[in-house]
Amino acid sequence: MPGNSQPIQEHILGVLLAGGQSRRMGGGDKCLLELAGKPLLAHVIERLKPQTGTLVLNANGDLNRFAGFGLPTVPDPVEGFAGPLAGVLAGLIWARENAPEARWIVTAATDTPFFPNDLVAKLLDATKDQYPAIALAQSNGRVHPVFGLWPVALADNLHEALTSGTRKVLHWTGRHTTTTAEFQLAQTGAATLDPFFNVNSPDDLAHAEAVSAETITT
Repeated sequence: MPGNSQPIQEHILGVLLAGGQSRRMGGGDKCLLELAGKPLLAHVIERLKPQTGTLVLNANGDLNRFAGFGLPTVPDPVEGFAGPLAGVLAGLIWARENAPEARWIVTAATDTPFFPNDLVAKLLDATKDQYPAIALAQSNGRVHPVFGLWPVALADNLHEALTSGTRKVLHWTGRHTTTTAEFQLAQTGAATLDPFFNVNSPDDLAHAEAVSAETITT
């Protein structure tokens, strides 16, 4: 089992979750909307890639629309838009089949362009070298279950849970050893920003544009 002294990149696969239906943005792919002159997805890739060795994109529909990003792209392995857990399972299966050195995957939402640059390190620290253990991000008193560290060893258990009808992330994580990593609010000019702020509406995108023009500090 890898410990925290091992290089993070050797043991953790990054999985970008873009499988949602984006109803509040009128449908389509939120992650392809432009922020500061490039797609939201590009911002997320730039944030997560230095923290992991390999990135995989989870999305549904015609996967060719993401070809320009140069990432392996995998659909949900269960039907019916089963929510974030389906994307987690897609990443766990891909890791098991293509990255045998990976012990965990880390997931990030593709509509959250300002998440912490130390996301992976702090999630890994939160596991306190326990395996298999799940670690979820938390900020401002709220858990962000789309940003988590997930043991590959739990792939079969998650598959069974999804096929049995489980959909809520915390319902499943509550059955396993789960910890949280606390992240502080960021400073943007004179205002504060939750680093897990996500773009759900046109107003959110406008706010993200304003934030991107500011220097963000923690």
